[in-house]
Amino acid sequence: MPFELCTIGGFSRTEGNSVAVKIDDEVVILDMGLSMSDYVAYTEDREDVSPKTYKELLKVNAVPNYGFIDDWKEKVIAIVPSHGHLDHIGAVPFAAGMFPKAPVISTPYSIEILKSIVRDEHIQIANKFITIHPNSSYKLNDKITVEFVHITHSIPHTAIVVLHTPYGKVMYANDFKFDLQPVIGKKPNFERLQQLGKEGVSVLIMNCLYAHEHRKCPSETVAKEMLKDVMLGVQSEGKAMIVTTFSSHLARLKSIIELGKKLNRKIVFFGRSLDKYVKAAQRIDLVNFEQDVKLIRFHDKVAEMLKKIQKDGKDKYLIVCTGHQGEPRSILSRMARGELPFKFDPGDIVVFSCNVIPVPTNIKNRQVLEQTLQSKNVRLFPGVHVSGHGALEDHRDMLEMVKPQQIIPIHAEPAKARMIAELARQLGSGTVHVMEDGKRLKV
Repeated sequence: MPFELCTIGGFSRTEGNSVAVKIDDEVVILDMGLSMSDYVAYTEDREDVSPKTYKELLKVNAVPNYGFIDDWKEKVIAIVPSHGHLDHIGAVPFAAGMFPKAPVISTPYSIEILKSIVRDEHIQIANKFITIHPNSSYKLNDKITVEFVHITHSIPHTAIVVLHTPYGKVMYANDFKFDLQPVIGKKPNFERLQQLGKEGVSVLIMNCLYAHEHRKCPSETVAKEMLKDVMLGVQSEGKAMIVTTFSSHLARLKSIIELGKKLNRKIVFFGRSLDKYVKAAQRIDLVNFEQDVKLIRFHDKVAEMLKKIQKDGKDKYLIVCTGHQGEPRSILSRMARGELPFKFDPGDIVVFSCNVIPVPTNIKNRQVLEQTLQSKNVRLFPGVHVSGHGALEDHRDMLEMVKPQQIIPIHAEPAKARMIAELARQLGSGTVHVMEDGKRLKV
């Protein structure tokens, strides 16, 4: 068989994405992600990426189990993360050292985030980092070329990864949406996807997280309008306004900044992950938020600034902070518990520009945070958000464009993978393989 795949992580559950593709006697690992729910349960903080051992994290199921490919370990020639979210790159600092000869190859923002993590947390890894721009290719050797096709998602520089081999193409379309009106960056590269479909795709490994939702994922411009409706449409005079969202969601942060300026509020970002992701983006000229935003990373400086906000008047500021999933050690949770010098008053406004990632730890943490805020008579606006993941109609469009021979759903439990199997059956598309973590498939 030309290809053998090991579905290492992201097949029995939503997180810890990682797939190994063996071509003859060489192996490429696609994604090396953390299981964020297990990681947060262990560290109580999604911002905590300080040095830990791989074995330590494996015991709590926070990293993919590369014991599944022990017999392939010496054959790994590259690690290729598709984008910069921690459930796709977060295990690199802990696990890449098991494959020291394999370079880590990804898009500019993804590599800059990884560099920030290993530098800020003083983590040493021997692997070389190689930056490849979206819509370009990198030749691993005479047999294998890696191509990055630009796609939209909730973080810039997300790519669909295509492995070109003598035996056909393996396409890895994990996190994606088809956004025709992105707030940052270009539209998806539909032309290249259609061309790849005409050339022939042997295997498509495709996200199925929202396969149960029979709709098309709305554009990020819809989220911007939702934010505008809340932030500019509620009575906020004399009231605090606090917004929390994904720290890597630069497009969402850009919209929040624009609306904060319209409210004539000084904008302050609180939290290590916000500082990390924004500064990484600024270093590669992806955004320039510095002229509009005060970035505060360290807890002593956060406390100092919150005292100033209380003194100057809370309605003079827009606070953007970490804590959208209710993480116990996040800024918003600590503010809610009274561990920071900030007093919530009745009518203060808290906007969750996110959805709860549907795993038990997050659901529980968010419930605790919302209940704490509600006890203070705070006005809560949850779900001011659109997803970065395609839903069933986006999956339909992908299958019709790419026309794969074999389909392997990823990034959710088998029940959702079976929904992709049913869709493929309706379309008369390729053969679907519903996999579990740690299984192998020859195609």
